[in-house]
Amino acid sequence: MNIAFFLLPKQEVICLTWDNTLRQTLERMEYHRYTAVPILDNDGQYAGTVTEGDLLWHMKNSDGKITFENSSKFMLKDVPLRMEIKAVSIEANMEDLINLAKVQNFVPVVDDMNRFIGIVRRSQVIEYCEKFVSREETVESSGATS
Repeated sequence: MNIAFFLLPKQEVICLTWDNTLRQTLERMEYHRYTAVPILDNDGQYAGTVTEGDLLWHMKNSDGKITFENSSKFMLKDVPLRMEIKAVSIEANMEDLINLAKVQNFVPVVDDMNRFIGIVRRSQVIEYCEKFVSREETVESSGATS
């Protein structure tokens, strides 16, 4: 199966850039109710993913310098990303996608020039795998053997 079948295209994905402020980042995540959002560089390449935890730890470790009220003065580029959310190529196989979806809520997808083209959500990968489990259970219950 082709990964493109599962792709939520870039136009439908909420993305950030390193130039976003912490306030913009927090507000966008809150509005869309996301716990993690992809970050793109100025060339549209996937640069990483910021999580709620990254933002909370950054604010906590600022010794009170960063509050929600002054968060528009601080930039996303200064937030250390604690997790490495890996991307896959649009040419990758399903096994690669499944292996990443096991440990990531979504899998960023890039083209052959490493430009971000969208994401695949973990829920879509689980639904894909569920079809195989259901099919196998149907075969077993019908008494067929392989």
